[in-house]
Amino acid sequence: MVVGLVVVALVAKWLAGAGAVKNAKSGRPPAAVAVASVDLADVPVIVSAIGTVTPIDTATVRTTIAGNVFSVLFKEGQHVGEGQMIAQIDPRPYRLTLAQAEGTLARDVAQLNAAKIDLKRYETLAGQDSVAGQQVDTQRATVGQLAGTVAADRAAVGTARLNLAYTAVKAPFAGRIGLKQVSVGNYATPSDANGIAIVTRIDPIDVVFSVPQGQLASIQRQTGSGAGLPVTALDQDGKTEIAKGSFSTFDNQIDTTTGTVKAKAHFANPNGAKAGGLFPNQFVNVRMLVDTLRNVPVVPVSALRHGAPGDFVFVVQADKTVKLVVVKPGPSDGTRTAILSGLTRGAIVVSEGADGLDDGSKVRLPGGGKDGPASSSGAKHGHKSQAAAQ
Repeated sequence: MVVGLVVVALVAKWLAGAGAVKNAKSGRPPAAVAVASVDLADVPVIVSAIGTVTPIDTATVRTTIAGNVFSVLFKEGQHVGEGQMIAQIDPRPYRLTLAQAEGTLARDVAQLNAAKIDLKRYETLAGQDSVAGQQVDTQRATVGQLAGTVAADRAAVGTARLNLAYTAVKAPFAGRIGLKQVSVGNYATPSDANGIAIVTRIDPIDVVFSVPQGQLASIQRQTGSGAGLPVTALDQDGKTEIAKGSFSTFDNQIDTTTGTVKAKAHFANPNGAKAGGLFPNQFVNVRMLVDTLRNVPVVPVSALRHGAPGDFVFVVQADKTVKLVVVKPGPSDGTRTAILSGLTRGAIVVSEGADGLDDGSKVRLPGGGKDGPASSSGAKHGHKSQAAAQ
């Protein structure tokens, strides 16, 4: 690590000498630049991704019994409540089956009652030694057989009632119902692939997105500490906020082809059935706030340069020359970049016009800069200033 820092310092020193000699020989005038002061600020650490809106529950509602569709009781796209009847299968055949099962039960119950009375009579006569014991045993077996028949009849009645109830096709949960797949008069069966319609739960709803595996540990640390990670869903352009939610969970494995892991965020979606809400299978831009860096040096995004030494900025010196300083950049909010090492508060960096600069180059500051870098109003307030046209 020490050797690396020494090498970087030597390279920067060499570049400073080379740049100064190059400028002196070429006679190039000082470059007009814009500058900004290094300030301390809180910088959010945000994970951005493209997510897919995924319903918590989706069900293809099928009929449990076969029959002709008697009526369709919903409008396509409407919100339905849990248990709401959405279609009716012709109930008449099932009513008749129930009546037949109830009649059979009544008949067998009457036979069982008669057999019990006969058994009691035979047991009394057997006590008086008036009938053979075998006849009593036969009658007792008959009672048991009829009791089993009655139990089977009661089960048949229950099945018939259940089938009759199944003629009313109901929504399994509250949600938005899709386009109807059958019409009145169609013969529907439980094996129909399309069913009656599809019901989707839209409030609450989830968004699934992928996170690079390198950010997995930091997110797990935050969730493990009990901190709720806020997640924002934005429209396809990434400009309009649609909903706010919270991180829910990770998948149980990393995708080796992409080096990412799927994550899920949970959103309340009361406007799901209206314009402006999250819609199932919609693509959205996801931004998850993982952490916030407190009081770190920040520079404009345009001030950060990339080259052979690595990431660097040009720091303006008192003699109106620039010094190449290698830095370690952190997260960015789109306009500012956090600097984790290499800069301190109050340093003046070149924010615009650095394309033609070398280490040691002379620069011309905004407004003439008679008193050095600190005389720039942009430097005093930490804002970019446009180069003075001369």
